[in-house]
Amino acid sequence: MQVADALWDEGHRIAGVAAPRLRKGHSDEGNALSWDRLRSWAYPRSVPWTDSAELRAMHVPDGVDIIVAAHSHAFIGRRTRARAAVAAIGYHPSLLPLHRGRDAIRWTVRDGDKVTGGSVYHLTERTDGGPIAAQEHLLVPPGSTAQSLWREHLAPLGVRLLVRVVADLAEGRRIEVPQDERMATWEPAMDAPPLFKPELIALPGTASVDGSRWALHAR
Repeated sequence: MQVADALWDEGHRIAGVAAPRLRKGHSDEGNALSWDRLRSWAYPRSVPWTDSAELRAMHVPDGVDIIVAAHSHAFIGRRTRARAAVAAIGYHPSLLPLHRGRDAIRWTVRDGDKVTGGSVYHLTERTDGGPIAAQEHLLVPPGSTAQSLWREHLAPLGVRLLVRVVADLAEGRRIEVPQDERMATWEPAMDAPPLFKPELIALPGTASVDGSRWALHAR
């Protein structure tokens, strides 16, 4: 929600958003207070909303320039990415190519890293592996938890980096720095279902899927 709000405040037109139907732990569809925060943000602004569990290329409106995946836990497929005329970008809370995977922050804390950061990268077929558009590092405060590191440092950093990259792309500045695969690390998810890939055929499983969120941006 913070990313959509920041882009809106910068004067960018939000063509649509995709987010889970309800907040985690809520089940009352009829109660707007149970809606996901990005869905609630979109409603009074008349911004079209799509359930992220159902998002496909057909749901992306015509005229979209940039798809912004704000710390998404779903894979955005080739056909969906192709609907963006300029770019499809995402934010990952690590210094890519380090700590690829959905639990990057928890692994940062578990490994005792003294330095971390955030990366905005171009979405590709390789999860968390696309070229870097912007990256900043920060020192990990002593006693940090995954929650505090995200809430107080990495989430605000992600908002700032995404707004910067969208501004660059809107002005015709495109940065793509290939990731160094020799430095890449990938850690498995902790207590979470596998990465959600909505454009692939879903086979029956036992783990429920918690959807992701991203905003669709158009000039």
